[in-house]
Amino acid sequence: MSIESLPATEASTPANFFPVSIHLAPIVPMTQDQFFDLCQLNADKRFERTTEGELIIMPPSGGDTGFQEAEVCAQLRNWAKALGRGKVSGPSGGYILPNGANRAPDAAWVSPEQLATITPEQRKKFLPVCPFFLMEVMSPSDTFKKLQEKMEEYTANGCRLGWLIIPDKKQIHIYRPGQPVQVLDNPQTLAGDPELPGFVLDLEPVWRP
Repeated sequence: MSIESLPATEASTPANFFPVSIHLAPIVPMTQDQFFDLCQLNADKRFERTTEGELIIMPPSGGDTGFQEAEVCAQLRNWAKALGRGKVSGPSGGYILPNGANRAPDAAWVSPEQLATITPEQRKKFLPVCPFFLMEVMSPSDTFKKLQEKMEEYTANGCRLGWLIIPDKKQIHIYRPGQPVQVLDNPQTLAGDPELPGFVLDLEPVWRP
């Protein structure tokens, strides 16, 4: 299969541009290596792919969402560096879930145990694991239903703790495998115990980017 660069996004694209889904399979099958190459050829865009092979072209974040994503990534990275364990990625970090889907959480932490299963060659491309912990920040272009489905997919594929952050409502949805979703309204901090010992997310700069 030959992969050609997708047309550049026009500067006039509205800020509330929604994700575009393209059904490729089974007409145009794409291996993981080909999907990685597609992403590299279109580095100005962000892609995800469902387990059914549906290609999702994600719009760039608006100003507030970009600030919020950077904030949660920075706090998570500071915790991981202080702890000296695991690795943190932001929205550009790609993962191959056990079900074959390609996802890129807004912030994610991969545990040392997970890293030990990944070869140096695999680390050069999308990591073949579901992050131990991850966060998604809802943006104006997201739908709550799609984010719910994505969070449920993460927990079904090995994520031990997931936080869905909804800034407009100042609300957090907490996902753990085998447990009901916990909803918190307007928390000022959120602790990651017991899965992430000592990690506390300060939400004040997230609520007010």
